[in-house]
Amino acid sequence: MLSTALGRFRFIGILEGISFILLLAVAMPLKYGAGMDMAVSIAGMAHGVLFILYIMAIAHVTMTDSWKAPRITGAVLAAFIPFGPFYLDARLKKEAI
Repeated sequence: MLSTALGRFRFIGILEGISFILLLAVAMPLKYGAGMDMAVSIAGMAHGVLFILYIMAIAHVTMTDSWKAPRITGAVLAAFIPFGPFYLDARLKKEAI
């Protein structure tokens, strides 16, 4: 999976999606429900780094696999929707079969 640009993109996308869900479903409730500000600091930093890697992976797969504007836009938008990266990964996996 990690031997191609698309495989690396899919892997980073899954990690980015997990970090986003953890930020929304675990860290934010801990911050606002239990007053644990550190939860958002840690999860937010991890998510930020993974988001940057995700965007870089989109750029890389665009260059290697000649992605067009609609697919690039969809991949970027997927990062802003909870579970979006998982949906995108399922579609990319289905296309590869």
